[in-house]
Amino acid sequence: MQVAVIGANGGIGREVLPRLVDAGHDPIGVVRDESQFDAVRDRGGEPRLGDLEGEFASAFEGSDAVVFTAGSGGDTGWDKTLTVDLWGARRSIDACVEHGIDRFVMISAYQASEPLAEPEALRPYRVAKRCADDYLEWSPLDATILRPTTLTDEGGTGRISAVFEYRGDGGADIPRADVAQTVVACLANEETIGETIRLFGGDSPIEQAIRPDDG
Repeated sequence: MQVAVIGANGGIGREVLPRLVDAGHDPIGVVRDESQFDAVRDRGGEPRLGDLEGEFASAFEGSDAVVFTAGSGGDTGWDKTLTVDLWGARRSIDACVEHGIDRFVMISAYQASEPLAEPEALRPYRVAKRCADDYLEWSPLDATILRPTTLTDEGGTGRISAVFEYRGDGGADIPRADVAQTVVACLANEETIGETIRLFGGDSPIEQAIRPDDG
């Protein structure tokens, strides 16, 4: 499967690319600057230019699936949160519909289901993520939404705790590497289509944790 990763040079994107290769996929690393091309190649991806605030749809050419793991980042203002995390996500979904790409995995945010929860400072970010998630759910795409809790740069364990939305409580922080491996596992498991899954650190093997009956 050829998989386009939006935000391929971000914290999760960098972890996703080599894991897609290991799983037998052909990853495309969509980045906004040619200076990031070597980093994409080093991780086994085919680099392509794509700017969520400009032109990017051509970067999806030939793709069978899209993983959205882009974000404006904590050092930018709420204007970038709107144009990247919300509007960029919506444009990516529209591009998939237009080009007949059915499979979409969205990296969202913990508590996007409750955008007005504390802390207050994160409310605009969670609202943007929730609106993007809703748009994806209303689309005709075969979508999986992942809502990881606080991310760490610890080494991946291959084990997580997955809570299907509106079922159960939270858990520990989760390494970006394990979120990335969960993306790959979801692409291989059609039972995750149509599901919104909260991700935490945990003890269950990833492939087992994302089964709806076990989540």
